Amino acid sequence: MNKNYIFALSIAIIPFIYSCNNDEKATSNEVLNNPATASAPGDTSNLPKFQWEKEVHDFGKIVQGERVAYAFRFTNTGKSDLVISDAKGSCGCTVPEYSKEPVKPGQTGKIDVIFDSDGKKGHQDKTVTLMANTNPNTVVLRITGEVEVPNLESEKK
Repeated sequence: MNKNYIFALSIAIIPFIYSCNNDEKATSNEVLNNPATASAPGDTSNLPKFQWEKEVHDFGKIVQGERVAYAFRFTNTGKSDLVISDAKGSCGCTVPEYSKEPVKPGQTGKIDVIFDSDGKKGHQDKTVTLMANTNPNTVVLRITGEVEVPNLESEKK
């Protein structure tokens, strides 16, 4: 019985050993149709490329509870369609919106960012991280502002 157990166990382990030695490299970049990987940069000359009007926006002074928005605009200066696969804010108060449609070379696109200052005060510095089929495949945009708490006593007078 002990020999059968060892034999069955060795048969079960063999696929795991061979799968660990598999030379095929699959990366998330392939999903985005990006030939560049961390281990082998490859030819990036035909990839799409972001050209931003600006990557940081300062809202200035904001009254607490106010919702403000800004559109980060870009041009695809690369040689193929630019596809944004994901955009995430650094917290729930920072919400990005973007088109799922490819941006052709030479065309422009935008990322709308809405910041909700409810419950915030003082200096705010938030980020939006984009995933796209560019090299590098992540871009970080920033919004800043100064949230002022309204003085309710002076408003009652």
